[in-house]
Amino acid sequence: MKIFKFGGASVKDAESIKNVVRVLQHEGFENTLIVISAMGKMTNAFEEIIHSYHTKKDDLSQKIEFVRTYHFNIIDNLFTNNKATIILEIEQFFGQLSGFLIKNKIKDYNFIYDQIIGFGELLSTKIVSIYLNEIGIVNSWIDVRNYIKTDDNYRDAYVNWESTLQNISTLNPNNLYITQGFLGRTPQGNTTSLGREGSDYSAAIFAYCLNADSLTIWKDVDGVLNADPRFFNNAQLLQQISYGEAIEMAFYGASVIHPKTLKPLENKNIPLFVRSFFDLESKGTIVGKGHHLLPEIPCFILKQQQILVSIAALDFSFMVEYNLSDIFKILHNYKLKVNLIQNSALSFSVCIEDKFNNFQQFLSEINQKYKVTYSENVSLYTVRHANEEAVNTIEEKGEILLKQATKGTVQLVLK
Repeated sequence: MKIFKFGGASVKDAESIKNVVRVLQHEGFENTLIVISAMGKMTNAFEEIIHSYHTKKDDLSQKIEFVRTYHFNIIDNLFTNNKATIILEIEQFFGQLSGFLIKNKIKDYNFIYDQIIGFGELLSTKIVSIYLNEIGIVNSWIDVRNYIKTDDNYRDAYVNWESTLQNISTLNPNNLYITQGFLGRTPQGNTTSLGREGSDYSAAIFAYCLNADSLTIWKDVDGVLNADPRFFNNAQLLQQISYGEAIEMAFYGASVIHPKTLKPLENKNIPLFVRSFFDLESKGTIVGKGHHLLPEIPCFILKQQQILVSIAALDFSFMVEYNLSDIFKILHNYKLKVNLIQNSALSFSVCIEDKFNNFQQFLSEINQKYKVTYSENVSLYTVRHANEEAVNTIEEKGEILLKQATKGTVQLVLK
């Protein structure tokens, strides 16, 4: 089978969905499973619903109506026949959402988040599936939660590979399937998510379990670039990247490929293609065995909204193994992602991101044991295959708070 993954930008409106059809007609869609994200910025819109519900704001109904109107406008522009039937199917999802909002008694934010956030994927895939069937591209819509099974680590769930493999292996490899990214389900039947931008990972899970020939991620860029063109001028296309190099880039925060996506593919030597859904003649980027990096040029990775924390013992004693172990345990307890570490005899510096909004709680606890200073909203730049010119380019962007260099890789924290 082939696995295709389309992100939110590729299904953001009726014309975009018609472009997906153009891609399928160009590439062929037999023996294919397609993973689709929420439409446009709908994940953000559902996060606003979650926030309003959790904080008991009065604008909850307005935010739900915004999402409903968005999808109904797409239906109105996409379909010519049977609109009432299609709307009825879509309304069932809004009914399920309303039912959860009314019946839920659990106050844990992460649990609430995962029960609501996936409706974006369910809505988008249902609309695309119905449209494809209407124009003669026969497909089966499947609920990914019936196939990918996870633990209950809400918002960053771990996959139960044994159950997941058993479930996915029941799919008929001769069919065309449409399913969701990002989601799973616990043994208790609760929805989980695999982490933000986890749709790529979902596609890789299906590729692994189905022994797919390839996975193609369709994007609005030419492929994997050596830098994000929103922040760097003259970004260049990388024609080929090895699995190892791609994993390194993802580890440092490259946003084109989700960090968890690559390992399942490497384990079975399944090539990953990153291609443009606009320019179908372009080969894009291939990630697989072969060249480490082609062309061999510096690669720039930017992570914004970081927090640089410096930690020292209250009695000015050395920062030894016990201290470091204690600090990492506290960081782990508050789900603070560590992106850079540097230590000296008397202090330990760490650049972290606070995606679960736990930093203030972390600070309250760590201040009881250590002297702590920190700078919020800093930027972490990583240069892979660095040369002097590339590093100089970054150093000109702001005040350097921390710089660290290893063989071929330079990281700088700037304010």
